[in-house]
Amino acid sequence: MNNIVKSTLALSLVAAAAVLTSTAEAEIHSRSKELVVMEARDLPEQAQTPGNSLFLHPDNAGGTYLYVEQQQGARLSVFDVTDPARIKLVVSTPLTAEGAFDFVRPLGDYAELVYFRDSQKEAVLDLRKTKRPVLRMISTVTDLGPAETLGESGLLVTSKAHTYVPAVARDYQVIDIAASDPTQLATVKDVKQSGD
Repeated sequence: MNNIVKSTLALSLVAAAAVLTSTAEAEIHSRSKELVVMEARDLPEQAQTPGNSLFLHPDNAGGTYLYVEQQQGARLSVFDVTDPARIKLVVSTPLTAEGAFDFVRPLGDYAELVYFRDSQKEAVLDLRKTKRPVLRMISTVTDLGPAETLGESGLLVTSKAHTYVPAVARDYQVIDIAASDPTQLATVKDVKQSGD
């Protein structure tokens, strides 16, 4: 993974943590200026709504987008986190979904498998239009969550069902290692999922 992608993912982790929690430390920059920790109030209004599940998706034009399931599956918000210091809401779409869901795994380059916690149904988030994703329910005879990749275009599936395990909230410390003496920049509390 090249350094630009690594930096974007690391910065998006901090941004994602702020999206999924209601509090964050004041805006702080690392010595290298590669890490930025922002207060929740400095994020777009829709990012201040707590989310349940998230994932990062790079597009083919050099952009990186953060997809956040919010309001127990009733809303999907998409944020442009290409420049994590300038997070922008792209779209916030109401969903007629089956309740809270988790992003499970990529299905090729332009789709993400979604698993509904309560109904145990699956859907595909179509990402061919990165800024206008479409969620489509699918009918499968088996759970695709634990599937293994089979070549470029197949999955090897087991009959064992996916079991939802509630996330455990953790505190993350953001450490600046640009200088010889590592420095703690901030603590982001109660993070239940990160975009690493």
